[in-house]
Amino acid sequence: MRRLSCFVSAFMLAILAACDSTPAAGGVNSNGVPNTLRVGIIPNMAPDKQSARYAPLQEYLAKRLQAKVELFVATDYAGVVAALAAKKVDVAYLGGLTYVQAEAQVDVRPLVTEIDKETGTKEYFSGIVVRGDSSHQTVQDVVAAKGAFAFGDVSSTSGSLYPRVMLNASGADCSRSAIDKCPPLGRVSFTGGHDATAQAVANGSADAGGIEIRILHRMEKDGKVPQGRLRVVGSEKVMGYPWVMREELGDQAGAAIIAAFKEMRDPALLDLMQTSGYQEVTDADYAPVKKHATDLGLLTRR
Repeated sequence: MRRLSCFVSAFMLAILAACDSTPAAGGVNSNGVPNTLRVGIIPNMAPDKQSARYAPLQEYLAKRLQAKVELFVATDYAGVVAALAAKKVDVAYLGGLTYVQAEAQVDVRPLVTEIDKETGTKEYFSGIVVRGDSSHQTVQDVVAAKGAFAFGDVSSTSGSLYPRVMLNASGADCSRSAIDKCPPLGRVSFTGGHDATAQAVANGSADAGGIEIRILHRMEKDGKVPQGRLRVVGSEKVMGYPWVMREELGDQAGAAIIAAFKEMRDPALLDLMQTSGYQEVTDADYAPVKKHATDLGLLTRR
């Protein structure tokens, strides 16, 4: 799986490198922001749904920053990191793990994260879920059963990293050298996203899975997963998804982008973004994520 992930990243870089990587004509505007601001987004749900979902944010940022805003939704998490490395993306919405992986390769700065509606803080919950009718009551039960486990994307913080942390704390030995090995679990798979993980556990193709709890709650609210079909048997708080920028954009651009998020007031847009507002974050906020990623062999520094 690690070799496959590296291949995907290399493939994405090759595609991106084939395009012109020079800044947009006309340089930057009075906010210090590029006249064409390229925004990358990780696909924590199906990429086609992600693009449509962020269209109102694209419009808001364009008006607020007085710039043309182009959205790029990668097919996987590694694709956004590849886009940052190739300078095809200026600003990106990343998970905590994706951020520390990007920061190990590219000069990037975290700017803001959303205030989670469920916790009222910058943190949200990663969880391990089983079917509602499962006999498993704890993560220890999941490990002891030696069944099939579904992660999301390999580089997902709440769908891969923190579930591995919880599994290891409950007696598993998720491998540092082989991402798809978590003995004594019998089979490990990667679904690519939280919605797919929820469906895998719900339909019985996996006995348990790692998922972002607030996404599960949205799926239940939207009727995509019946209430009670899935049950949480373990959870951990995680620092929120950071919006980051490439350092070379500079302090003026950083301040303008931070202000745009912190001054977002439109209730409909905030509701769409599943938040009540935004708060600033720094690299220090992601120290726990960086430590877990290092311990589990998911972080390679330049």
